[in-house]
Amino acid sequence: MDAFALGPVLISVPRLYAIGCALLLLLAAWLLLGLSPSARSRWFNGLLLAWLVGARLGHVALNFDAYAAAPLDVLRLWQPGYHGLWGLLAALIWTGWALRDRLLSMIGAMGLTVGASALWLVLVTLAPFGGDMPLRELPDITLENLDGEPVNLQQLQGELVVVNLWATWCPPCLREMPLLAEADTRDGVTAVVINQGEELLQVARYLDEQELAFRYPLLDPNQQMIRTMESPGLPTTVLFDREGRAVERHVGELSRAQLDTWLGRH
Repeated sequence: MDAFALGPVLISVPRLYAIGCALLLLLAAWLLLGLSPSARSRWFNGLLLAWLVGARLGHVALNFDAYAAAPLDVLRLWQPGYHGLWGLLAALIWTGWALRDRLLSMIGAMGLTVGASALWLVLVTLAPFGGDMPLRELPDITLENLDGEPVNLQQLQGELVVVNLWATWCPPCLREMPLLAEADTRDGVTAVVINQGEELLQVARYLDEQELAFRYPLLDPNQQMIRTMESPGLPTTVLFDREGRAVERHVGELSRAQLDTWLGRH
């Protein structure tokens, strides 16, 4: 499992790991550092902010071309796009500054910060809640396009295939649709957008109003794909390589940088 659904909200498992590690760090700081409540609160709150800003800016720097094409994406903090090493560096710099008058506490805080970061990395790597790809290849499933013509997903292999599950009631789905439409125009890439549970007229009207063109806009009125892909919610996106094997998966809103990385890697 790579995300949990809390009502309409999807929370990724790595972010849950991060929250757990942050709470553990706070507990350890309370027990071990000997700081006053106000000093501990100032250090910890600043630590979280420094980590988030450093991790975000590090990711943006490493994916500059993608963010140069859409600068406002930098502010979409809910999207994936944080670099752990840059975040740790920023957190350590903040710790050194905030606790500069308390040498032992500063050394202890740095050690705890490194330990919490290492624990988060281990959890993300080992994925104790399950990190396997539920769907390993393009499924032998036939769905209809907007013209009522059958399309078998397994027969699309030969290019990189991006399969996206979406619905018009899902705001993150709608935000990433232009990005998927752009990907569908790239050489060697096919974007398959599969609407979950809605009627033809509703889907066609939305795509027409937004002037979004896809080669394979498909309808899945019975939502069989969401069960086949074992998706906890929408949007869900899976990348299949040219042999039809599932190689990447993301539950939640895609970023341009993430999709560019996927397509460049494979």
